[in-house]
Formats: sequence, C-alpha cells, structure tokens
Amino acid sequence: MTPAAAPATLPPPATGLPPLFADWFERRGWAPRRHQLEMVAAAEAGSHALLVAPTGGGKTLAGFLPSLIELAGRGPKPAFGPGSGVHTLYLSPLKALTTDVERNLMTPIREIGLNVHVESRTGDTKQSKRQRQRDFPPDILLTTPEQLALFCAWDGARSYFADLKCVVLDEVHAIWSGKRGDLLSLGLGRLQQFAPDMRRVALSATVDDPEMIADWLRPLPAPTGAGVRIVRGDPGAPPVVDVLVSQGHVPWAGHTGLHAIPEVYDILKGAGMTLIFVNTRWQAEFVFQQLWAMNDESLPIGLHHGSLAAEQRRKVEAAMARGDLRAVVCTSTLDLGIDWGDVDLVIQLAAPRGASRLVQRIGRANHRLDEPSRALMVPASRFEMLECQAAREAVAANAFDWEPHHTGTLDTLAQHVMGCACSEPFAMDDLYTEVTACGPYRDLAYETFEEVVDLVATGGYALRTYERFARIVRDRQGRWKVRNQQTAQRHRMNVGAIVAAATLNVRVASRRGGSGKHLIGGRKVGEAEESYFEAMSPGDTFIFAGQVWAFQGISGMDALVTHATHKDPKIPSWGGSKFPMSTSLASRVRAMVQDRDHWRVLPPDVQEWLELQEVRSAIPRADTMLVETFPRGSRHFLVAYPFEGSLAHTTLAMLLTRRLDRLGVGPLGFVCTDYSLAVWSIHPMDGLDLDALFEPDMLGDDLENWLEESFIMKRTFRNCALISGLIERRQPGAEKTGRQVTFSTDLIYDVLRRHQPDHLLLRTARADAAAGMLDVARLGQLLTRIQGHIRHMPLDRPSPFCVPVLVQIGRERVGGDAAEMILEASASDFDQSALIDEIMADAPADLEGAR
Repeated sequence: MTPAAAPATLPPPATGLPPLFADWFERRGWAPRRHQLEMVAAAEAGSHALLVAPTGGGKTLAGFLPSLIELAGRGPKPAFGPGSGVHTLYLSPLKALTTDVERNLMTPIREIGLNVHVESRTGDTKQSKRQRQRDFPPDILLTTPEQLALFCAWDGARSYFADLKCVVLDEVHAIWSGKRGDLLSLGLGRLQQFAPDMRRVALSATVDDPEMIADWLRPLPAPTGAGVRIVRGDPGAPPVVDVLVSQGHVPWAGHTGLHAIPEVYDILKGAGMTLIFVNTRWQAEFVFQQLWAMNDESLPIGLHHGSLAAEQRRKVEAAMARGDLRAVVCTSTLDLGIDWGDVDLVIQLAAPRGASRLVQRIGRANHRLDEPSRALMVPASRFEMLECQAAREAVAANAFDWEPHHTGTLDTLAQHVMGCACSEPFAMDDLYTEVTACGPYRDLAYETFEEVVDLVATGGYALRTYERFARIVRDRQGRWKVRNQQTAQRHRMNVGAIVAAATLNVRVASRRGGSGKHLIGGRKVGEAEESYFEAMSPGDTFIFAGQVWAFQGISGMDALVTHATHKDPKIPSWGGSKFPMSTSLASRVRAMVQDRDHWRVLPPDVQEWLELQEVRSAIPRADTMLVETFPRGSRHFLVAYPFEGSLAHTTLAMLLTRRLDRLGVGPLGFVCTDYSLAVWSIHPMDGLDLDALFEPDMLGDDLENWLEESFIMKRTFRNCALISGLIERRQPGAEKTGRQVTFSTDLIYDVLRRHQPDHLLLRTARADAAAGMLDVARLGQLLTRIQGHIRHMPLDRPSPFCVPVLVQIGRERVGGDAAEMILEASASDFDQSALIDEIMADAPADLEGAR
C-alpha cells in the first residue's frame, strides 16, 4: 500500500502517532515532543489550538503534523469537485517565512513518502503560477495575510475554499493586535463561512497572555468541541544572555553603541554566524559602515533592513542559508522564526525596548531546543544598561511584554466589506453576524456597521454626491454587490493594511508674488520623515541640516520652512528609536531604580552614577515621578523622568509647552528620550504647581487644540483613507505618487472637516493618532498614576540623570532618523564631556559624605 493511500488507523498509545509517522521519527533518531502530540490530539477532537513553545521546539512541524496525518490517510485526490481544493492554508506575516517553511516542510513529506502537494503564494509570485493555483489548488498553500484579503475578494472564493480543513497562523504575536490582525481575523471569519468545520491553529514563541490571543482566535458561536485549546511547549534550555560592559565602563549618554563597535568586531572574529540586531534601519546602515571600515580580516558581513530592495534582501538571505556570511547587521526584518542556518550568536546593539522582542531575537540563535541560545546585549548608555539588565531578568523569568486589549478598526472593516462584495453579493444582517463572530469586532454595534457599509456605498453623507465613491450597489434582492468589474479590479490591487511611511521634501518657502498670503516651496534643503513634522505647529523652530528653521506648514509632499529669526530651536532633534520601551519593561526599570539592593548586579560605574543621583537629587520611586528644576546660563530647565517611552514623552512635552506658554513661563523648547524629557524656558519653573501642570485634563482641550493645529490628523486620515479603499493608490496600468495620494486625501479631509466633522474616517484617524503616534492611552495612565505623587527637586545644577537628555539639545537632524548615525559625533550646546566633568567635580567628596 502506498503512503498516500495508507488507512487512517488509530495511533498506537506508545507514540500517539500513526505508524507511518512514528517510523519516520524513529529513523530520524527523534521522539515526538509532548506538545506535538497534544496538537495532534486537539485536531482529532476538532479543537482550534494555540501553541506557545520556544524557538527550536518544533512548532512548525507541530502545526502541520495533524494536516499531514489527515492527508496521508485520504484516498487519491480528485482533480475536480469535492475534495480537490486546498486542505491547509498557512499564513505568515513575512513573505520570506513562507519560503522557509516550504523548504523545511518538504523534508518530512519527502522522507515519509507522502503524496502531498505544497506551494507558496506571495505578492512576488508570477501570474502564471497564481492562475495554476486557482485551477489546480495545492494541498497546502503557504501565503500571507494580504493574500488572504485578496482571496476573500475573489469571485468564486466560496467554492475554492469549500474543502479547507485547517488554517495555520505562524508568529501570531507579531500580527494579531494591529490592523493587519484585524484584516486577518475578518478573513478567518470569511473562511469559516466557506468551510464551517475549518480548524484554526496559531503558533508563537513569545506570548505573555495566551488566553487573550486564544480569545482573539476563537470564532463565535463555537461549534461543539471547537473551543481553543492552549498547548504549552516545554521551556527547553534557558538562553545564555550576557551584557557587554565596554572597556569596563558604560557611557553616560547615546544610543548608537558606537563606543563598543570595535569590541563587537573582535567578538565577530571569534564567533560563528552572528546576527547583530539594531532598532532602526538608519542605525543598521551606520553600524554596518562602522564595522566595514575596520574589517581588516575581510569578514563577509551583510546588511538587511526594510528599506533595501527586495532583491538585495533575498541575496543576503540566500547567503545566510548557504552559510557564506559571518555576520549580518539587521533590524526587525529578521526577527521572526526563519531558519537561516547555523546562527551561533545574537548581538542586540543598544537597548532591546521589550522583553518579547529580545526573546524573539535570541531565538534566531541555535534553533535547538535542548541547547542554550547565546545572546549579547550592548547598552549604549547608563539608562540603557538598566533596561538591558531588566530585559535580561525578564527573559530569565520567561516574562513577556504585556499586550493591551485591541478593538477592531473601522477602516479595515470597510476594506473587508468591499472585498466581500467583490466576491459575492451579501445581505447586511448575514455579514454583520459573520463580522461580530470575529474577535476584534464582537462588540461592534449594528449602527456602526451600517455606517461602515454606507462609507463603502457612498463615501459618507458629505461625499455621496460624488459618483466615484459609490463602490457597491444593491441588487434586486436587496443585497450589496460590487458596482462593476472595474471597481472590483481596483480593489483587488489595493488590499492590505500596510501603509509605507513617506518622507517630505524640506523646502525653503517664499510668498507667492513676493507678498501674497500663500507660501510656495523653493530650494530643497533635504528630506525627512513626515512624522518629524506632523506634531509641529506653524512657527515652531527646529534644527535641520545644520541650520535653525521655522516650520510654516505642509503642502503636498513638501515641508515648507523659512530661516528662523533666532537660533534657539523650540523642537531640536531628539534621540530615540523606532520602538518605545514596552510598558512592562519600563515597569521593571522603575522597580530596579528604586531598589538599592538590586543595584549590585550593575557595573560599578553605573552603581556610582545612581548613588551620586541620590546624593545630588533623588532616586524616583516606582510609584512617583521625579521632576528636577534648575537654571543654566540664561535658561531655566524642567526635567521629568516618567520612563514611559519616547512617543508618550513627546506628546507630554508638546502639551506641557502649550500649558507653560499660557502660564507666561515662556517655554523655548523641549527634548525627549525613552526615560526622560526636558523643557527649557525664559522664566524660572521652581514655583510652579506641578500637580496642576501635570493634570490629566491636558488630554482634553489642550490635546484637541494641538491636533487642530498640527498635521498629525491629516496624515493619519490619509492612511485610513487608503486602508478603507476611499482612495486607491494602485490602478490598472498606473500607480499614484505619494504627492498625488496626499493631495487627494488632503482635499477630502478638508471637505469632511467642514461638512461632516463626525465622519467615520475622521473618528478612525483620531483614534489612530491617539493610539499610535501620540500613545495617549499610556500617557493617560501615567498622568493618573503620578497625581499627588510628583517629587520636585529644585537644584542649582544638572543632576547625573539629566545628562542623557540634555546632551540631545542642539543635535543636528539629517534625513529624519539619520540623526541616529551622527549622535555621538555631533556638536551640542551641552557638551557631554564638560557636563560630566561639572557633575563629577565634587563627586568623591559627596559620595564619601553620603556613605
């Protein structure tokens, strides 16, 4: 009997697997792991399953094993009709992960001798292969969430997926709580309608709250026996995580880790394949150039980040798989569970920002459950040393970052509604029932759903007179269907919830006609990310390309500036990274700072820094916020230490300067890090009522007024308009430029602001701005926590804790995040060496007196 036709016999109790598979494990010298057998048992019971197991524990095989067993037990696959469709759909947040899984999945299929057809499908798949997959579906199809959104918009999708038995979601932690996760959940709900008995399987190595993800995964109403079974893998060998103390000391400030790069290079010479993780693409470029400049040994070193062309990334990945590289400098593009071969060591250069991210990156090393992975963290400053130690302890305790509860977004729902109409006509009540069976949308009110459908049908009240926004119409049965095939084609070209970050040209503005009211852009000074300008109001001054400019506004894809009349910028560049420090890691850092006994695990110079801070000012307790005020030169400074991450700090600083301006203090500017923020002013701030200054009510009118003046809302609205399909970037034979998209969405935004200020997309954009760029929820929690718990220390000079934030003042910003590449080398109004010398001048005597 051939393996393909082998009967689905009951598994023997010794292994829990059919003989065909038990024999394969034995030939390999393996024994099936407990969690793999539990996944098989969950499938036999008809249960959905969430597997949480460490990297190297055979998660992928565990996810596919039930499907392979089922496929091995079936008869010959018919060419057409029932049983000829896709059996298992695998979804990965990364295209590269589908290729990696396809390669590894073929090993057991080939060695067992299974007649199972596996193919992958991504945005890069050739059209001829896509068409063949529609005509002759593979048994197992490996693809991405974006392709699932496209499947849901297929004409004939219901019949294509009628045979679907299982969907496997890999690296679910990386996708479930965002807009891609919303679209994925809606897609799963659609597939469940096509194949009611379909099982959902999710895999992850880093989940803090499995019950929360299980609840997201679970469809409603759940058929009998179809709950979500949570399967936990054995922990395996704990990783070996070290922290590099470069040349016996830790720098006071900085976040590129420049000081340690020579030692990192020496480590590379003695290690095998090494991944060097950094937090931004600009830092990746910078570190790669630094390593290459000292590469006297001609070590093969690669570079991998999201701004590189796909072809270049594929070359690096292929070289890694062949074992041709000794090191790769990379960002989160290599975070996830791709097996690139024998990685010996993972280096995290600068703070990890989150325990889950660190665990994910550590998991790239070794890929063998019973042998420890090796990782090395390289803190770039003393605050980062605290963060690295906190992350190290979180990893040891197997404690991951907390995940907030997530509610489904309405622009994403609008895209899904449009996709459903492209596939087949739908009745409102039926689709509402289907949508509210999906985790993120269970609490969706019917009136809100009607509003979403109206958005797709008319564009909303203020836009319904424009025919271009009428994308769906009613048929004779009262069901909604796509307006025509051209509209369906355009939708299919624009599916997905990923909107690429755009840059703006920085141009010197002049008055039209020399004295007109309207500004026009002239000479180009450079380019920077939109996010740098979105929080600014006209008149705000900032540093760019070595000069101080006054921001005047955004026109299309241009940030218009004029030469500033004074040289004291209100908004200098602030250091930081793409990722703010996670809430749970920040809590660990605050707890470490207040615990003197805990300081013993830190390097001697960091312990001394903490002791001197206690003598000169104060050590903040975990439940308080320290605020220091002091004069320096002609300025007066207020420095606060919330430890809540750069996003929340930037929003707080913006709102503080508005409030201080009303109080007549004359704020001149601010700067932020992940740990602190500094505001400087003309007048002293010692006598301020700090509890009133930090009242949570600043998140009311102050926030509203700032949003009215800034460009944050316009940019978040643009993203919502693209995701909802109100504006389409890609069209047959053409693609709109960023300038064209921005021009279109800005016009619509202004129309809605005037005529329908409660429009669904305006509300969605406001919620996005609050949750993403502003981190309002986290800021609100901070302001509530510190009410009545602010400790004010009036000082006569800066404290040791002040140094990292003060040396950011006056930093030059070039090309957005490229500022990170020059932080340590750039000039500053606060010279770091001089400031440290001033602080340390009397340190020995002060410390001796305190002891």
